[in-house]
Amino acid sequence: MRTTFLRLIAAVLAVALLSLPALAGRKLNVSTGQTVYVPIYSHIYQGPKGKPYNLSALLSIRNVDRNHAITVTSVKYYDNNGTMVKDHFAEPVVIKPMATREVYVSEGDLTGGSGANFTVKWKAEKDTAVPVIQAVMIGTASGQGISFVCDGVAIEED
Repeated sequence: MRTTFLRLIAAVLAVALLSLPALAGRKLNVSTGQTVYVPIYSHIYQGPKGKPYNLSALLSIRNVDRNHAITVTSVKYYDNNGTMVKDHFAEPVVIKPMATREVYVSEGDLTGGSGANFTVKWKAEKDTAVPVIQAVMIGTASGQGISFVCDGVAIEED
């Protein structure tokens, strides 16, 4: 009887330990502010001759916190060489809970090049769910279309 009880305890512990990796991805990421790097592609290359295929880009900053606003203090657009092309938000912008702000780069704007990027700085008054910051690139030409998404990556924690 004692060995059965010990086996039962060992089995429960084994199941609990094996379940930990499955629960690891469920942690809510919170912060009071970050700088986020987001890759942007003004164009990509296609075909055997590497012809440029122009793309439009939409930067999307989504406040996924249901209770707290975030303040975006900076959205800067950089080109292939790391030179700032444009500072999109002259003043801080408050994004309410569950709201979104966007920045659009048109298909004809080739100032960034294929290695363009945004940096987005945001802050919050207290620990807040980390916003979802992505870029969606879209292009159409000669009846063909392409679209893809790039996720932002936090490069600095405030």
